[in-house]
Amino acid sequence: MTELALFFGYPLDLIWRAGLRRYEGTGSWGTLLRMRNYSSVTYADVTVPVPAGGTVTAALFQPLGAPVAVLVIHSATATPQGFYRALAEHLAEHGIATVTYDYRGTGRSGDPRAFAGLGVRDWIAQDAPAVAAWAHRRFPDLPHFALGHSLGGHVIALGEAGDHLTGAVIVASHLAAIRRIPSVMERVRVQLLFSVLGPAAVRLFGYVPARRLGLGEDIPSGAFAEWAGWARRDQYFADDPSMRTAERFIRVTQPVLAIGFTDDPWSTPEQIDALTARLTGATVERRTYTPADAGVARIGHHGFLRREVGESLWPDLVAWLSAYANKEA
Repeated sequence: MTELALFFGYPLDLIWRAGLRRYEGTGSWGTLLRMRNYSSVTYADVTVPVPAGGTVTAALFQPLGAPVAVLVIHSATATPQGFYRALAEHLAEHGIATVTYDYRGTGRSGDPRAFAGLGVRDWIAQDAPAVAAWAHRRFPDLPHFALGHSLGGHVIALGEAGDHLTGAVIVASHLAAIRRIPSVMERVRVQLLFSVLGPAAVRLFGYVPARRLGLGEDIPSGAFAEWAGWARRDQYFADDPSMRTAERFIRVTQPVLAIGFTDDPWSTPEQIDALTARLTGATVERRTYTPADAGVARIGHHGFLRREVGESLWPDLVAWLSAYANKEA
């Protein structure tokens, strides 16, 4: 479960301020737009076509020198790509070209009403592979990695982040069934969102206006309905026969680093283990951090991606990526 800024439980204003900074520019496939320079990083907008229809708006962060590896960040639900900018810049400063993007119907990738028929499965099986393929074509000779946050971790676990990967990182991702949320109050809040507030918003607006509520990015109605439906199942999408999860999980054979946090109210260490245990073809390394490890009072579900938390923990991530990149070099 992610998202909608942990539904009323996370410091929503921090997530929203970090994610709302908009990038400028649009363009056709493969066109890099409005190149900007930071101290040691360049940024460019990218438009990536999705074979099923529509486009995804992405951002490419590169070091000023030649990159040594490439990483695509697959976002959490209702979390704009701008929220991952600090991590993307940090990775680029360490030589790792990094791509962020918004799923169709969210953020800079289109009006949610124009993509009402899309489900979460379409983001996983269509949007994510399109961006991963673009990155591979753009940097064909470098080691490639994926980092998936919450929903983005499902992209990796279901084998949709690409079969060309050197390794993958899953952050705060689990089988997001409502009944497995430890806090009774949190379960009630999520039930309220999925059963009352969300459906009412869809009837009124034609989509879930999460931005108006200060809860993240707007969500197309179809994606919200599928997310809510999976959340009511005991094993989330693993209980949906149409997802063919058993055959998809075993497609993942790359090394996987799975990161969790002791104070995450949804992706508990036990629930992360329940997801990674299904990756029987991969070597999975688990790391669980406490707020004390980062020198902060709280990490939660989104904190690892914020600079004030991540700068204490990101060196471990960079070291893991660099070790596997060097093995392939």
